[in-house]
Amino acid sequence: MSKELKIKEKAEKLHKSSFATEFREFINRGSVIDLAVGVIIGGAFGSIVTSLVNDIVMPLVGLLVGGVNFTNLEITIPNLFGTADAAHIKYGNFLQNLVDFLIVAFSIFLMIRLINRLSKKQDEDKAEEKKTEEDQLSVLKDIRAELKKRK
Repeated sequence: MSKELKIKEKAEKLHKSSFATEFREFINRGSVIDLAVGVIIGGAFGSIVTSLVNDIVMPLVGLLVGGVNFTNLEITIPNLFGTADAAHIKYGNFLQNLVDFLIVAFSIFLMIRLINRLSKKQDEDKAEEKKTEEDQLSVLKDIRAELKKRK
């Protein structure tokens, strides 16, 4: 094998391992893993909210407005050109999706509100801890100054 070929093979191996290392570092970053977990939980959360809306909220709303099933609500517009086909505007599905969205948005609002409160509490605790450390440092400095005076 020629010397040039060996050098070329080593360079290719180095390039491949460099690419693999870079890719591994990218995947292992916390933000990428957090995003993947968020997408998976978001999908599961979406199905829970859809079930909540379809199976609990909308039947109650339908009962309150006289037993109307919202998914069947539609406006039929006949074809004015003489054929048998008509246009069906299914506004009931739109209303159901709107309720889905509002519940998801409200749930996310509550979660962010909770996270912000916890974060604020943590910041207050850290500020209190820092103040305590500063007070202790001040006392130690006073003691050191007093000891210097006695010498």
